[in-house]
Amino acid sequence: MPKKVYAISRKTLRMILEGSKSVDSPSDPKEFFAVLRAEEGVITELLFVPTVFGNVHAIPKLHMLPIDFSVVGTVHSHPSGVYRPSDADRNLFSHFGRVHIIVGRPYLETTWAAFDHNGNPRPLDVVT
Repeated sequence: MPKKVYAISRKTLRMILEGSKSVDSPSDPKEFFAVLRAEEGVITELLFVPTVFGNVHAIPKLHMLPIDFSVVGTVHSHPSGVYRPSDADRNLFSHFGRVHIIVGRPYLETTWAAFDHNGNPRPLDVVT
C-alpha cells in the first residue's frame, strides 16, 4: 500500500512555479500541466505527458502514462490567478490520483493550493 502523501519538496514546487511561468505570457496565457510522483510520502518529481495546451485548458493524454505506482496525482496552473478547481478539474481529480495541485499567477510559493480526489482543499507541507 502506498504511503500517504504529506509533503512536496521545495525544489519540486519551485520547478512547478518556473514551469508555469515559462508557458504563460500576458499576450498568450497557457496552462502548465504535469503528473506528480512521490517517494516516501513526499512529492519529488514531475512527469510530463503529451498535453494539448490552451489559455483556459490543458488536456493531458493520461492514457499514455506507463503503469507507475509512485504517481500520486496532477499539477496544473491557472493563468487567471484563481487557484480553485473548476468543474473540469474536479472531474479529472475524481478519476486520477489522490493529491492535486493548482498554482496561480503570479506563481509564487504562496499562490498555490493542494486538493484531494474530490476537489476539497487538503494540507501539503513544503519540505527541503
